[in-house]
Amino acid sequence: MTRNIADDIRQGLADAIAYANGDGNLAGFRVHIPEKIDVKAIRTGLGMTQDGFAQRFGFSVGTLRHWEQGTRQPEGPTRAYLLVIQRDPEAVRKALIAA
Repeated sequence: MTRNIADDIRQGLADAIAYANGDGNLAGFRVHIPEKIDVKAIRTGLGMTQDGFAQRFGFSVGTLRHWEQGTRQPEGPTRAYLLVIQRDPEAVRKALIAA
């Protein structure tokens, strides 16, 4: 049984490396977008004001405030966008400037 577990781990690592290199099979790949996201933590982590964050990334300040106060949650695609902002805000900024 130990041999099968080791083989599974080895295969998983090989799949992860292939995916990272752009060579993997994406047929079974699924994106995980969390149900709840802490918008305020993302914004403050970037050291931005509500006005600055909203303006830079295309949100209304009112919507941003609702998210941060917990009276509303962003929808799925917006949560995905916020995760991208959190992970690579400079890439988002460049993409929006180019648009």
